[in-house]
Amino acid sequence: MTESVPAGEPEIVVVADPSAASEAAARRIASALAEAATNRGRADWLTTGGSTPTGIYRRLAVAPLRDAVPWDRVHLWWGDDRFVPRDHPLSNVMPVDQVLLGVAAYSGQSGSGESGIDIATGVRPGAPIPIANVHAMPIAKAIGEGYGPALAAARYDGELRALAATGGLDVASGFPVFDLVLLGLGPDGHLLSVFPGSPIWDAEAWVIDVPAPTHVEPHVARITLHPSVLGVARRILVVAHGAAKAEVLATILGPGRDARRWPAQAARRAGAAWILDAAAAARLAS
Repeated sequence: MTESVPAGEPEIVVVADPSAASEAAARRIASALAEAATNRGRADWLTTGGSTPTGIYRRLAVAPLRDAVPWDRVHLWWGDDRFVPRDHPLSNVMPVDQVLLGVAAYSGQSGSGESGIDIATGVRPGAPIPIANVHAMPIAKAIGEGYGPALAAARYDGELRALAATGGLDVASGFPVFDLVLLGLGPDGHLLSVFPGSPIWDAEAWVIDVPAPTHVEPHVARITLHPSVLGVARRILVVAHGAAKAEVLATILGPGRDARRWPAQAARRAGAAWILDAAAAARLAS
């Protein structure tokens, strides 16, 4: 079910369950990436972590959606990540490696472990994004060199600014423009690693280090993009499911507006779509 869209508001799409939400999101992502690659010659996708993307990646990694995207022109970025190694269970990159890219198949295993695709058939498992186009935050390098999150944030900021300076990324209102941003929703109404009351809104950097939150798990230091990137993104896709998200969604999509108190409201704008399962949407005003 898709609600009518008032001016300045996102499209609200309510589906039956988490599986349907992942399917709907994957189809929109494939379409948006293909369109951007055709129109601009490249597609810059800012993805997320947490529990939201795994089911989406699984659908994008196999036919028919895998075959609908010119992956060689897709550049993958992260909106935030935890300050842990890339292969750590808390890493936002690990689901991409394991599910979207299917790297497990190259360790001698038969297939990806998810789809049963066998390397012996000559079909590369996963989405064939060139490794140079996968722009993970340089956290592992910072950890290996003995530095903290601030340096990793500064390096990622520098990578984005260098690309913008050569015209690879557009800049609007002082922030980089991504073709597509995929977001999940935190239980406290946060998105990216921008928590309620965060001072990040006043930062000038594009990428900021964030101390480990004490009010929400995991209690791990993070790195995040500035939430203002959401105001200039070409498309935003928010995906949320489960009854535990119903109350916070009712507030975020309710009559009040205060993005500093409810950071997810930064994605409550025209050009965004919120895909919710029935349990998450249960308390929304009809």
